[in-house]
Amino acid sequence: MEVLAPPNWDVAINRAKLANVSVFEILKKHPYLLDLAKELRKAKEEVIKNFDYYIDLTRKSVEKIGGRFYLAETPDEAKEIVGKIVGNSKVIVMSKNNVATETGLRPYLEKLGNEVWETDLGEFLVQVANEEPSHILAPALHMTKERIAEVMKEKLGIEVPPDPVAVAQRAREFLRDKFLRANVGITGANAIAADTGAVLLVENEGNIRMTSVLPPVHIVYDGIEKIVPTLYYAMVETLVQSAYAGLYPPTYVNLTAGPSSTADVEMFRVSPAQGPKEFYMILLDNGRMKAAKDPVLWEILLCVRCGRCSMHCPTYWAIGPRFGKPPYTGPMGIPWTAVTRGVTEAGPAAMLCAHSGNCKDVCPMGINLPKLILHVKGEYLKQVMKK
Repeated sequence: MEVLAPPNWDVAINRAKLANVSVFEILKKHPYLLDLAKELRKAKEEVIKNFDYYIDLTRKSVEKIGGRFYLAETPDEAKEIVGKIVGNSKVIVMSKNNVATETGLRPYLEKLGNEVWETDLGEFLVQVANEEPSHILAPALHMTKERIAEVMKEKLGIEVPPDPVAVAQRAREFLRDKFLRANVGITGANAIAADTGAVLLVENEGNIRMTSVLPPVHIVYDGIEKIVPTLYYAMVETLVQSAYAGLYPPTYVNLTAGPSSTADVEMFRVSPAQGPKEFYMILLDNGRMKAAKDPVLWEILLCVRCGRCSMHCPTYWAIGPRFGKPPYTGPMGIPWTAVTRGVTEAGPAAMLCAHSGNCKDVCPMGINLPKLILHVKGEYLKQVMKK
């Protein structure tokens, strides 16, 4: 098994370590976040223990606000639902979406004859380079500014100096045309409120707002574990996730509840208005319901995707994104890979874990990641011994 770190990985890690310091400063300055994290864990546990009830409640809430809801059992089923909605010969813009990567959604839509663009800068750079993401929140963490300049010139014909400011500006110019021509916008969700059908998304770039508002069709595509009981807890999750990711407050928190509407004529609500006229929510199971009943693996469903476990993991620091299977790399990636792809896929990465325990100490949800990884190791070794 190849376990060497990618080139210039030490540069990426040094930058990431600086981000770790900011998280401690954020939590020290805003201690209420620690209490919110504890509240959020209890709320997410409630949903995991009663998935059927909350999925059905989410369905009813989405339909009540004028959207259409789908529950997909497998990645293929989820992709096919999107394919039927989208069709072909469309321009599609996507915000960063781990479940889209998990299921191979973008390649699938491209094979149908669509033009599909990632709009998060990191995901955009990984797409253009035709590489895999290296971190749950910073997908292009492994790419240096020099490498990025080379890729943009080679793949897009865009001349740009190896400067982060210049790269961001040229990417903005390139993607702005895609936003304006897009027929469909696809986003994930940081949290989904079962009681209202509202979707909350955290961002700093502004690309999610354009992805969810400019195209006439907005599709929310994510996993069932993003459901929380109420809109209150959905907002709590955005605050906790952004703080533990090291970016607090986030530049934007987007709330979407159905297609655009207006009630400016005699207070009669009609749809659409200036934004999307169609709203779809597609939630994926892909092993999550089974994991919810597992006495050990259920806990990974609490994960808020902040990425802190990776930033405090000596194994991840040593070998980088090869510690796991994209998009789920690092400590959290091992149980997530076990849930979505099976123990056979997760096992080799689990065997590399040094069990420092840092991941558990920094997790906002208090997930016992060392225990989960040890469980995956044990199940993997059982399979190996049978052969």
